[in-house]
Amino acid sequence: MNSVFNYGTDQLTVSKTIAIANGQLQGRLNETAIQKINTSHDHVKQIVAANKTVYGVNTGFGILANTPISEEDTATLQYKILQSHSVGVGDPIPVEVAKIMLITKVQSLSQGYSGVQLSTLERIIWHIDNDVIPVVPEKGSVGASGDLAPLSHLFLPLIGLGECFYKGKKVATADVFKQENISSITLGPKEGLALINGTQFILAFAVKAVQRLHNCLEAADIIGAMSLEALTGTKAPFDERLHELRSYQGNKLVAQRLRVLLDGSEIMQSHIDCGRVQDPYSLRCMPQVHGASRNAWLHLKELTEIELNAVTDNPIILGADDTISGGNFHGQPMALPLDYACIAGAEIGNISDRRCYLLLEGKWGLPMLLMNNVGLNSGFMIPQYTTAALVTENKTLCFPASADSIPTSLGQEDHVSMGSISGRKANKVLDNLEFILAIELLSACQAIEFRRPMKSSSLLEYAHDLVRNNVSFAEEDRIFADDINRVAGMIKDFSFVKAVDEFAVRKKVELNQGFEAFGY
Repeated sequence: MNSVFNYGTDQLTVSKTIAIANGQLQGRLNETAIQKINTSHDHVKQIVAANKTVYGVNTGFGILANTPISEEDTATLQYKILQSHSVGVGDPIPVEVAKIMLITKVQSLSQGYSGVQLSTLERIIWHIDNDVIPVVPEKGSVGASGDLAPLSHLFLPLIGLGECFYKGKKVATADVFKQENISSITLGPKEGLALINGTQFILAFAVKAVQRLHNCLEAADIIGAMSLEALTGTKAPFDERLHELRSYQGNKLVAQRLRVLLDGSEIMQSHIDCGRVQDPYSLRCMPQVHGASRNAWLHLKELTEIELNAVTDNPIILGADDTISGGNFHGQPMALPLDYACIAGAEIGNISDRRCYLLLEGKWGLPMLLMNNVGLNSGFMIPQYTTAALVTENKTLCFPASADSIPTSLGQEDHVSMGSISGRKANKVLDNLEFILAIELLSACQAIEFRRPMKSSSLLEYAHDLVRNNVSFAEEDRIFADDINRVAGMIKDFSFVKAVDEFAVRKKVELNQGFEAFGY
């Protein structure tokens, strides 16, 4: 990956967006983008000078689209739109998500169809580069005329209003500017509208969903394989020939990963002629279930990367005599795949919980509740209560927000996407999923130790050791919440999957060979 990303001319991807947000990649405006930006802004100035009526340049907004605005009031109009639309409520969104909103808005506006000033984009880039990230409330967008409320809060600091996260604290923008010795900027015609029209709130949550769901899917394969080993299941259902007969790419990838993860296992070899005919579905059907969620993830990734390079404000400025007022700000193209991904994440939790339950039953040579002295001890019974609770909570979050629509703007905006809710819900499901997977991982590690002295494959033994570096084998009851939080931290910060992947590379093992589309 190059050290510099050129806004407006390079293609933005999920990985590049996250790299810019993390400071690993620097976003800049090159001469080509600057020329496009300046040309588009000149077109807006010509529209105003000629007194041509163009929505949002010299008219009101929404239901007030037919209300003319005088030339002397066009700048005031842009200031007021940020004020009037800053109606968000609830807790602030995560700082990283707000930063991704800034990054994706710069990418959209830098393509030269929005009429904004170069200085405005340079100020937004200053916020990104200096980690002065606006405070954005989580609720208030219906995801249709763009994410109006959250984007308004995002850009209040441009005009000296609102709050920012600054040096780890929430600080009034005016105080930040005093410390940084800078002033607010004056928005030109159309700029306020260009800033708050767009799908960047939905898109930022989609970027995080792509990253986080991918990590959970990778972890689920590893953890599921460990549970299979602990339960002395068979790898026969992962045979490549079977999956060629139902050739879904996600299914084939998961089957391949399971074959590789289980290769060389002493435990697997020990029961090859045990006479057990079939495993329960949560073991046998991992390629079909995990694979279906992989397919949903791929759909979300592909559409997210289209949106990352889209122009989604309104109107579009093609020339001083050529403007189009349309609906590129409507969130429906992202709302539907986010709802799909929400269900995909919940299903990974459903099947993981079933494996947790299987591990507790005391079958196939494991002690009931994964502890020898139960009665006095409850063993791993109660952690599964938590997975059951989280799975049920996820089910309640699976109603598709995009199936609803409520008219706004006195009926002018009579169909809305609710994609902002889709994005937030998908990430809430992933919050819960990370804990569900952590509990299965704890349970599988506990169970595998009852198979000693036999060993699993080198990859799964390494995964087991990663957990044991943080959490010891449980001889008796203890506060399992501490264990859960430690292991969940390894999943949430991506370190568990990353460490297994790096170990596989050292062992010259390819987990995802031939399935490059499933990376980002």
